[in-house]
Amino acid sequence: MGKRRNRRGKPLPTEPVSVTIDSLSHEGRGVGRIDGKTVFVDGALPGETVKMKYTFQRGQFDEGQCLEVEANANVDRVEPPCAHFGVCGGCSMQHLSTDAQITHKQQILSEQLEHFAKTQPEQWLPPMQADLIGYRRKARLGVRYVIKKERTLIGFREKHSNYLADIEHCPILVKQVADLLQPMSRLIEKMDSRLFIPQIEVACGDDDVCLIVRHLQPISEKDHQLWVRFAQEYDLVVYLQPKGPKTVHRIWPPEDEKAQLSYSFKEYGLEMLMEPLDFTQVNSSINTKMVPAAIELLDVQPTDNVLDLFCGLGNFTLPLASKANYVVGVEGVQEMVDRGTINAKHNSLENVAFYQSDLAGDLTGKEWLDREYNKVLIDPARSGAIEVISNIVKIGPEKIVYVSCNPATLARDTGELVKAGYKLKKAGVLDMFPHTTHVESIALFEK
Repeated sequence: MGKRRNRRGKPLPTEPVSVTIDSLSHEGRGVGRIDGKTVFVDGALPGETVKMKYTFQRGQFDEGQCLEVEANANVDRVEPPCAHFGVCGGCSMQHLSTDAQITHKQQILSEQLEHFAKTQPEQWLPPMQADLIGYRRKARLGVRYVIKKERTLIGFREKHSNYLADIEHCPILVKQVADLLQPMSRLIEKMDSRLFIPQIEVACGDDDVCLIVRHLQPISEKDHQLWVRFAQEYDLVVYLQPKGPKTVHRIWPPEDEKAQLSYSFKEYGLEMLMEPLDFTQVNSSINTKMVPAAIELLDVQPTDNVLDLFCGLGNFTLPLASKANYVVGVEGVQEMVDRGTINAKHNSLENVAFYQSDLAGDLTGKEWLDREYNKVLIDPARSGAIEVISNIVKIGPEKIVYVSCNPATLARDTGELVKAGYKLKKAGVLDMFPHTTHVESIALFEK
């Protein structure tokens, strides 16, 4: 094997070097300096002196991997719960205690609010945590049959690589799915089409586990029956996907049998129906805390009219409707609007309506904008809600709750709301993705 090289073709230094770590980057890497040049070190924590190997060199900074802690181990360093930590790229902070992880995420949110909005909340909410392992109920797992090894890899990519990590078990996936990794690997090794299965998507409801098997060429009857028997043995719902999302079709149970994924909000007496490719929150234990927290922050009363933007299949909309006078959910994807409408009917809620609108586009003349709302909830994608902020301001709600999966865009949008006369009353972080650098947060704005 040739020497590792950086992008300019110059070989990387091969001798390990020592560096003292000063801080932790937003990506969870230790930050130090060697001969005045910044270096980001995977697996290193603030205050530690570590021995590292170079993994990349750039003009402005270098990158490395911690080989061992030489001195001053951080008090929050812990033994990672996964044997594959450091190789698998699915998680990057398992070496840091979960309390320290959530503190780091709140610090990131605070820094972003200060940087983009020049403000801080009047009150920090206590960080919200729930299941720390076995929490991930949706995942896109890579698949690769390795001819030389005559076996199949299933899981996530290696850190900083396009190669699949060689893992046997994943403690982050819900247990029903984690326990399937090796049986699925053995099944694929028996397939005629084992070289043409690039991905298996997983979606779990409260009671069912669903697999969507992507295949790049038509599968044989033998392969079809392998998956049917697998589904029967492990009590699964299995779909095949030969091309795009519209080609997804169920092979077990048969199409004429009922097999509906769902999750519940017992507090509100609601059952949310879903399809396997629908967007749903990955961490159900946090979701069942997050939704009531949002409703409490909005202080929803029986006389309130609430607008829920980026509503999806109604994850917030229907719980809101169980408390408010009237709720309107708006979503850009028509399939999600249809699902929300079905869920409202399924739960016998008549004080709710769903509309399809591109919330990043021109909303002039939209029927749902002609209604009066005194409270608004928004839960946008990572790009944030900047395009719709002006419309929210025109509505003039007394309270706005903003659920965010990107602290930078939340902070940017906070700046716009502050300019429009709103105060950031409360904010806090939700540990939707423990052991990763993903920061989910919630904020309350008042006029």
